[in-house]
Parts: sequence; structure tokens; C-alpha cells
Amino acid sequence: MALAQRFVRNLILQPCKLRYSSYLSSKGVQPLEKYPEVEIVENPPEWKYVERLLPKVVIPRPLQKVEYPSGWKPPTVDLRNIDQFKYYVARTKNYMLPVYLKQTFRGQRRVTVIRRIQGNLWELEREIRELVEGARNGRVCATRVNEMSGQVQIHGDYVDIIREYLKSKGY
Repeated sequence: MALAQRFVRNLILQPCKLRYSSYLSSKGVQPLEKYPEVEIVENPPEWKYVERLLPKVVIPRPLQKVEYPSGWKPPTVDLRNIDQFKYYVARTKNYMLPVYLKQTFRGQRRVTVIRRIQGNLWELEREIRELVEGARNGRVCATRVNEMSGQVQIHGDYVDIIREYLKSKGY
């Protein structure tokens, strides 16, 4: 009882501080004279520095070079003759191979995922399984094929091996 009386007394006697924590309790718009002057410039020379920081609308094509310092290779598969391939692994919008490492259970489970596959996923899975089993000295590896999303998953961290294999195939 005494605690409740003390709470009510403190609530009534002490002035409540205003907190602007929502739109309704915040101050309204002040007259324009209270705000600082702003100059609107249509085409300033400094705008070129801002444009450099803005993201590109379209990612530009990479420059054609004999060799790139990062080791990146452009695809050599000719898309006009795409029908002669059993499957096709499309590059991402940044021209990278869609081979990813997915880690779960605090990094204890590693799964290599190949995405953006078109065509015969089972043929690619068979080739990748043979490649990975060769890297594992003949030990069997677990794979999963998802035909609806065009993905192949391999149990383990084989991102580098698979990327090099796909680059050698021309993807």
C-alpha cells in the first residue's frame, strides 16, 4: 500500500518530461523563417563526385584482356550453339560463377551449392560427383539435385574445385 501511495505521489508531484518518441507527440512544422536558407543548384560541378558513388543502373561489360589480375576468366561458351550442350551454368549479373558455400550449424555443416543451371541437371551432378569423389580419394560424397530451382548441392566444401572445373568447361 505504501509503495502504491509513493508511486502516485511521485507521479503527481514531479513534472513529467516530454519525450518526442512518436509522430503525434513531436513538434509541428515551424514557420519557414526558422529554418536555414538552402540553395538549390541544378547542375553543380561537384555533382560528378556524387555520381561516382551512386550505384550503376546497368553493370558494364568487363574489358577484354588476355589475363586478369584477379584470376577471373570470361565465359568462352558460345551462346549461339547452346543446343549442343547437355547443360548450361549461367553466370550471375556480376559475371561470376554461381558456386557458393553454405555453412550451417555454427560452421560444422558445409554444403557447396551450384545455382542457375539449365538443362540436364543430373548429368552435371554425375560429373561433379565423379570430380569430387576423385578429390576425396574415391570416397562417396552426398549430393542433392533440385530440379525446380535448378540447383545441385554437394555435401562438403568443394567451391574451388567446382569453379575451376566449370571454368575449364567454358562456363
